[in-house]
Amino acid sequence: MVRKLLSIFFLITISCCLSHAQTDALKQAKAMLKNGDVKELQNLVDKIIENETTKNIAETWHVAGKVQQRKAELQMENAYLRKPYDTITIYNSVLSMTQYFLRCDSLAQLQTKPGKINKYRKDNQRAILADKGNLLNGGIYYYNQATEGNTEYFLRALDFFSTYVDATLSDMFAKDNLLLRDSVFSQVAYYASLAAVRVGDYANVLKYAPYAEDDATVGQYAMEFLAQAHKQVADTTAWIETLKRGIEKYPQDDYFFANLIDYYGSQNNYGEALEFANGMLAKAPGNYYYLFVKGFLYQSMKHYNDALVYYKRSIEANPDYAEAYSNVGLVYCLQAQDFSQEAVTDIKDPNYLVDQAQLKSYYEKALPYYEKARQLKPNDRNFWLNGLHRVYYNLSMGEKFNEIDAMINNQ
Repeated sequence: MVRKLLSIFFLITISCCLSHAQTDALKQAKAMLKNGDVKELQNLVDKIIENETTKNIAETWHVAGKVQQRKAELQMENAYLRKPYDTITIYNSVLSMTQYFLRCDSLAQLQTKPGKINKYRKDNQRAILADKGNLLNGGIYYYNQATEGNTEYFLRALDFFSTYVDATLSDMFAKDNLLLRDSVFSQVAYYASLAAVRVGDYANVLKYAPYAEDDATVGQYAMEFLAQAHKQVADTTAWIETLKRGIEKYPQDDYFFANLIDYYGSQNNYGEALEFANGMLAKAPGNYYYLFVKGFLYQSMKHYNDALVYYKRSIEANPDYAEAYSNVGLVYCLQAQDFSQEAVTDIKDPNYLVDQAQLKSYYEKALPYYEKARQLKPNDRNFWLNGLHRVYYNLSMGEKFNEIDAMINNQ
């Protein structure tokens, strides 16, 4: 029993000695901040941020951040003096500095009276704000260096972009309304979601993309990423909700509409789709895109006459909307196709000529709409090439058919 107690006492003594050694190392690092050798400082810091005794002390992370700040400043001084300098060191040091100062702030606040601000915050805020642009620059650098199949640089870019966003949203800056004063915040959030998509990190896509979905430049792409992430994690409810919001916010982006229609089609659930379309039209009865959406739903349900009504209303609302013209032409061709299945094929039958005239009338109706689609989007052949080929053939328009046929053969 005596021997066992002695062993425990011996272990406690060693533990205390190690603890004192690490706190002494922290004091030494702090004292060396102004004039100490950076490499020696870094070695000290690497030990104290890993040690169980010192890693939960706010001062540890303050000192660690200061070392990174100094490393970046030395490179910047060299640049100012026109000496060789390392931009990558600046980027990486600013990243570590920001992460360390954020850690320092969260630990320090736990030990600060409610309503009061910890002693490190103002100094560390100034440092982060002064170098925050290098978080963006560093992220862009690593993202641009990345290649397909090499996720290392995409992950590094994500680290920079996410730290930028996290710092902006942190308690450290909440009272200063940093978010309101940051004109590029939403785009950096988009970059974070973009990097996350490249490495299949859908948790971080879900975290960062929402902050970018209202951005005038990249919002629609952020919402695409958000929808993809919900689908990848099998959250169908959130996926459908995001697609619907995407249609309302960015009606010019076919991604949301196409995926929503595909989903409803796969579920044979056009009733809910029509309810959604009606809801959009209730908010904006004259919106050409919402009218188009409802027309497309009717087309998918093979309610062709109803589809024509809404496509033509879409054209009335926007006479330059090539997609609607193209789809009117398509619906007439679909009607012709359905009619041909029932039309009389025996030329001796008295109804043969009547049915052929009716069949021809569908293509005659389709003709001006496909030609208008071509006029509006001459370089986007998907809207008119195959349609005109079919119409010209069935109307025996030889010269025009030959032109379109040559285009198809030369594709």
